[in-house]
Amino acid sequence: MLELIRKYRVYIVAGVALLAALTFYSLNLRQKEQANLFERVVIDLFAPVYNLGSRVSTFVGSVWGDYIDLVDVRRENKALRESVKILNGRIMENREAIHENGRLRQLLGLKGTVGLPSVAAQVIGEDNSPWFKTLVINRGAVDGLAEGMPVVAANGVVGQLVKVAAGSSRVLLLTDHASGIAAVVQRSRARGVVKGQGGGLCSLEFSLREEDVKVGDVVVSSGMGGIFPKGLVIGEVTMVKKGEYGIFQNINIRPAVNIARLEEVLVLIPRNND
Repeated sequence: MLELIRKYRVYIVAGVALLAALTFYSLNLRQKEQANLFERVVIDLFAPVYNLGSRVSTFVGSVWGDYIDLVDVRRENKALRESVKILNGRIMENREAIHENGRLRQLLGLKGTVGLPSVAAQVIGEDNSPWFKTLVINRGAVDGLAEGMPVVAANGVVGQLVKVAAGSSRVLLLTDHASGIAAVVQRSRARGVVKGQGGGLCSLEFSLREEDVKVGDVVVSSGMGGIFPKGLVIGEVTMVKKGEYGIFQNINIRPAVNIARLEEVLVLIPRNND
C-alpha cells in the first residue's frame, strides 16, 4: 500500500489540492460578492470543462427533442393517412351515389313515358351458361311479377322474365338464342323478329329482301305478340346483307343496352295483370 502511495503521490497530492481548492472556492463564493485572484484562476481553469458540459447537455437535449418530435410526426402522419383513407372512401361512396341517382332518374323518366305500371329492380346475378343468357333481379312474385313480363332499362329492351320466385326472378336476355321480339325498323317500318345470336348480338329475322333496311337504322318493338309495348328501342342495325337466293335478307343488330354494365332494370306490368 505504501509503495502504491509513493508511486502515485504526485497525482494524489494534486487531487487533494484541487479538491481543497474547490472546497475553499465554494465556501468563499457564498460569502463574497467579488472573486479574488485565486477564484478567478479556478474559474478560468474550469471554464472549458463547463462549456464542454453545457454543449454536451445542449446536444443531448436537442437529439432527444428531435426524437420526440419525430415520434410525434410519425403519429400525426399515421393519423393523417387514416383520415385520408376515410375521406377517399366517402368520396367514392358519394360518387357511386351520384351515378346511381342518375341511372334511377333515367329509369324514372322511362317509367313516365311507357305508360304502364312497373317495378324497379336491381341486378344481383347473371348466368352465362352455354345454353341460356340470363340475369337475376331482386324482385319476384311478392312484388307482383310473373313470367313473361318485359324487362327494360333506360336505353331500351333487356329481355323478359322466365322464372319468378318469391323474392327474385330470372330474366332471359334479348341476346339469348331462345329470345324473340316482334320488331320494326323505325325509319322505313320494315318488319321482322329480333332473335338473339349470343355473344351480345342479335339479328333481325324474316325481313324481306325488298324491305328498306340500312346500317345505322334504329329497330324498335312493334307491339305485336302482346309482350313488349310498341316503340321500345331494341338496337341499331350494324350489317345488312342480301344474298343471291332466298326471300329474306341477313341483318345484324347491336342491342341498345350494354348488358355487361347493367345494374338497374324496370319490369313492365301489362294492364291485364293489374
